[in-house]
Amino acid sequence: MNAYHQYCEWQQKIADVHNAIAVLSWDQETYLPEKGAKHRSQQIATLSGIAHEIATAPTWGELLHDLQNNSHLSEWERCNVIKTADDYERQSKFTTDFVMRESKAIADAYHAWMHARQANDFKVFAPALTTIVDIKRETCHIMGYDEHPYDALLHEYEPQGKTSVITPLFESVRSQLVDFVQQIAQQPQVEDSFLYDHYHKDAQWEFGLELLEQMGYDFQAGRQDKSTHPFTTSFSPLDVRVTTRVNEHDLNEMTWSCLHEGGHALYEQGLKPEYYGLPTGKAASLGIHESQSRLWENNVGRSLPYWKANFKRLRGIFRKQLKNVGYFQFYKAINKVEPSLIRTSADELTYHFHILIRFEIEKALIEGKIEVKDLAEIWNAKYREYLGIDVPDDKHGVLQDIHWSHGSFGYFPTYSLGSFYAAQFFAAAQRSIPDLNSQIEAGKLGELLAWLRTNIHQYGMLYTSEELCQKVTGEPLNFDYFMQYAREKYGAIYGL
Repeated sequence: MNAYHQYCEWQQKIADVHNAIAVLSWDQETYLPEKGAKHRSQQIATLSGIAHEIATAPTWGELLHDLQNNSHLSEWERCNVIKTADDYERQSKFTTDFVMRESKAIADAYHAWMHARQANDFKVFAPALTTIVDIKRETCHIMGYDEHPYDALLHEYEPQGKTSVITPLFESVRSQLVDFVQQIAQQPQVEDSFLYDHYHKDAQWEFGLELLEQMGYDFQAGRQDKSTHPFTTSFSPLDVRVTTRVNEHDLNEMTWSCLHEGGHALYEQGLKPEYYGLPTGKAASLGIHESQSRLWENNVGRSLPYWKANFKRLRGIFRKQLKNVGYFQFYKAINKVEPSLIRTSADELTYHFHILIRFEIEKALIEGKIEVKDLAEIWNAKYREYLGIDVPDDKHGVLQDIHWSHGSFGYFPTYSLGSFYAAQFFAAAQRSIPDLNSQIEAGKLGELLAWLRTNIHQYGMLYTSEELCQKVTGEPLNFDYFMQYAREKYGAIYGL
């Protein structure tokens, strides 16, 4: 066996253990009985320790060192080795004890978050979250950083991401998007009360499955289940699972969860199975991953052509609720712009104010400028400042997101990055497929999916986010694409 084949086997062994952890985590959020929580935390921690030991073994490091000096590797093989060697160097900075301690803290925090949401009391979650924040501060110290400690956390989700780059991006949100939303607020508001009628959960569920199938989601390589917080998990490109939640008095929740998570799943199903476990078989970054979910959710799913194709079917399912509603009225309703409490239910413009709030809180927590015990008060103050709304309780405020219970600090900025990449990618797709809107109006989404497969999905981590953006669109990430998209779409809806 040559050295590169040996590398592939070792790397895939590491992936096997991580995917076993992913199965346990998926079960934890879908079917795990309450009394199983304690031992599940232990099981995940044990497997995390095993994965870390395999991934940081000295013989593994020696193999990677030798392969980096191998001049016979192809471009894809060299990419795999270099990115794996970088990961080895970072993982080697952590002890197995630290990895197991972090894993157990995260598993415990998830259950604490669930209990806190049930009790509607942040104080139930605060001790577990304090432990997570302490671990993340320690992570920054262990990892090291050139500019800002938050950079060490960003790197996990957005390789080469910098706080110094993210901060000006949100300044653009403040300087351009805030003013535009204020202009919209001066116009007559669209009517959307019919979206909050009673929509039977089973009928919603079946419609959601139809939307996923129309997108091209392969149910022979995945499934959909219900969870408190919708998510996508992948065990391989041939086993990619999504979850959603259904609210019988809010048609938005199921619809956008299916399209959003479906976009994530299509990316995972579009990765090359032969590169399972290797960097080129993984997503380029969370920002690029989010671009795929936001593209399908917003650029496609909230578009007028999409509902010209799908509204007749929806109204056929819910005849009583939608009998006096036309597709254009429905289109305007699902694009209503109005400050709201819940990030996942926010419109696609004010959504970025939610991300801005979380980014500022995370950065201040890591800097030590604020502490967990004060988080609910700080959260509520920022919602008054940025969105002009009062938070009624913890469940609709500081407890609404699952991410911190997962230890996912540095994740939130990728949501905004994803939306901005999505607008730029979709503009490129429209240039490549001149009749794309007509195809969407006819319910034909296959050519768009094929374009995404060819231009984005297949490359895995071969390119960085910025390199991929340059390759696909001919220029780096440009916020102007998002603002142009927003002004054209919402200018027409609100008569600006």
